[in-house]
Amino acid sequence: MRPSSTAFEIPRRLRALVRSRETSLVVLAALIGTAAGLVVVSMSVGVDFLHRTFFELSPGERLSAHRMLDPVRALAVPVAGGLAFGLAMALLARWRAGREVDPIEANALHGGRMSASGSLSVAGQTLWSSGVGASVGLEAGYTQLASGIASWVGRAFRLRRGDLRILVGCGAAGAIAGAFGAPLAGAFYAFELIIGSYSVASLAPVGLAALLGHVVASAFAPTSLGIIAASASAITGRDLAIAGVLGLLAAGFGIALMRGVALCEALFVRAKVPAMLRPALGGLAVGALALLSPQVMSSGHGALHLAGVLDRSLWAIALVFVLKTLASMISLGAGFRGGLFFASLLLGALGGQLFASGLGALWPALGLDTNTYAIIGMGALSVSVIGGPLTMTFIALETTGNFWLTTAVLVAVIIATQVTRETFGYSFATWRFHLRGETIRSAADVGWIRDLTVGRMMRSDVKTVPADMALPAFREAFPLGAATQVVAVDAEGHYAGLVLVSEAHAPEHAEAATIGEILRHGDDVLMPYMTIKEAVEMFDRTEAEALAVVSRPGERQVVGLLSEAHALRRYAEALELRRRDVLGQE
Repeated sequence: MRPSSTAFEIPRRLRALVRSRETSLVVLAALIGTAAGLVVVSMSVGVDFLHRTFFELSPGERLSAHRMLDPVRALAVPVAGGLAFGLAMALLARWRAGREVDPIEANALHGGRMSASGSLSVAGQTLWSSGVGASVGLEAGYTQLASGIASWVGRAFRLRRGDLRILVGCGAAGAIAGAFGAPLAGAFYAFELIIGSYSVASLAPVGLAALLGHVVASAFAPTSLGIIAASASAITGRDLAIAGVLGLLAAGFGIALMRGVALCEALFVRAKVPAMLRPALGGLAVGALALLSPQVMSSGHGALHLAGVLDRSLWAIALVFVLKTLASMISLGAGFRGGLFFASLLLGALGGQLFASGLGALWPALGLDTNTYAIIGMGALSVSVIGGPLTMTFIALETTGNFWLTTAVLVAVIIATQVTRETFGYSFATWRFHLRGETIRSAADVGWIRDLTVGRMMRSDVKTVPADMALPAFREAFPLGAATQVVAVDAEGHYAGLVLVSEAHAPEHAEAATIGEILRHGDDVLMPYMTIKEAVEMFDRTEAEALAVVSRPGERQVVGLLSEAHALRRYAEALELRRRDVLGQE
């Protein structure tokens, strides 16, 4: 895990100007949005070049749009590419130990701090994975590199934590807007998934970054998902009800897909396949599936175009749906780098067509339009896997321009979101965090909770008394009002417990010979590394007004004292600061 720092800094006067004016952040966001559009174009050109080189495609052809691939290349390229990828990852692990921080984790835990060089490495890994045919999307690479550049620029200007998080969101917004030709979707992707909240202060920079990312990417390579929308009058109340059913099914399949990726990864581990060889084996499996249907390869842009313009039989749609699902799970489980964003769009479109075709075969009188349900399924499945209900709704609106169809998509999206949250609780990104032992559920800034530790809040100037000190002597040394509680230690200087001064002076304890007889909380201690959340939970459990802080559980050397009142006050102050950041208040 490497948020990294930057040695490059902007001159102090220019930094001060940027930090003092909101307009300056908007200017930086415009630059980041432009850079994000160029990132999308560069990576798209790069993967097209690899496809033309490795698979002998003609200019403008898409790998997943082919009806038939050369069998030798379909098998050899993913295997050789996977082997090269595995070797490169083994070498990279020696040079850069640990893993890179992605935009969601950076904004949730590290205040927007990302490694620019690490982000470039992740983008390169994603480009290569997709370039050799692995069934992964480029969107993870787009957002990683664009957000990494934004973080590097923000740290060079020494932006405040809140502003840096917004700038990282600007990078992701520009990348998604450029990738899908959907600036509204890009902006809400940043709000919902990268920043974790919407505020007036973030509207202008994020919106402008998304718009410029779209404009720049479209200037070089206009983007279209290729799905044909039905006419506005075709959407009825019946379609809204059926869309709800489709949303329910999409949620179930999305959860299965995310668990399937984790299962594939676990199977590789249980089989004791060396990490270096896993991508090659994954590439072999994807290549074998591509012999049955080339639509499983790479991100699937070409396949999605085919899904929108070709009439297919029920069995043909089902075959591509099943094979693409397996290819995506195997590719990610084997260690290829990429995401499920575009795969979920393609699978959702295919699943929507499959649903409409199957229901239409059972009940011909419904007359369901398969393209309509391709759009609905696309939004429902992608929101289950990726999250961001408004993001997926706006993708549908900007793709089709059909308001009433978007209403049906919104119905499916709402149901898919709620079912996924209630029964699973994760998106694909946060599910991966969960498997690594993190507790992140969104990009909402929780890093400050980890930064606000007991070690930072405690009083370190703690006076101690021996546990065998005579009670009269203690009363003389600590009269009523002199202190609330005093820390007692044993003969070896280890923590023994707390003496409440009021109890030491109480008449009922007059017969006690030493303070050791009235000690409290001998087994209840705090550690310097505990977070404010853990400290508050300890106070609630022990019902103590203050607790001693010891260096380590075994040593029990007293290093400080923390009161519940002070901890709660610091916690309230930190919450108020976060609230003001969200509202854009000074």
